[in-house]
Amino acid sequence: MKKRKPQVKVAKRKSWLQDVRKKLINAAKTAQKKAYCPYSRYPVGAAVLMESGRIYTGCNIENASFGLSICAERTAIFNAIIHGEKKLRALAVVAKSARPCGACRQVIIEFALKDAEVIFVDWQPLEKKEKITYTTAAKLLPKPFNPSQAGL
Repeated sequence: MKKRKPQVKVAKRKSWLQDVRKKLINAAKTAQKKAYCPYSRYPVGAAVLMESGRIYTGCNIENASFGLSICAERTAIFNAIIHGEKKLRALAVVAKSARPCGACRQVIIEFALKDAEVIFVDWQPLEKKEKITYTTAAKLLPKPFNPSQAGL
């Protein structure tokens, strides 16, 4: 008689993943509320889960000289780096039609682990609408600049 493998581990893993995703999304929503965006009026929040298990947040910060503005995704990643973290396990971006720009995609690729998850949350709180999309960092930027290939 064959022994059945317990399904508890799979259920626990799924539950853990759902809990982590929820924490990451909620952290990004909280960060979005701190966005400084008087010119575009387009608040974005981001949260990154690093290899250590810690979560760091960021929001977009605009400047009257638009080129000096910074996106939420890079703010969150740079916040993690300041704290000594360098390996990104997951990222959540929250905004209306949330998608990282090209510069953010390159920065994400630079620090993301091979299987890093990226979560887009198209969140419209006034309409109480939320659409969540899951992908991987590798799919964000198919042919990124690779420092090692460039001899750096």
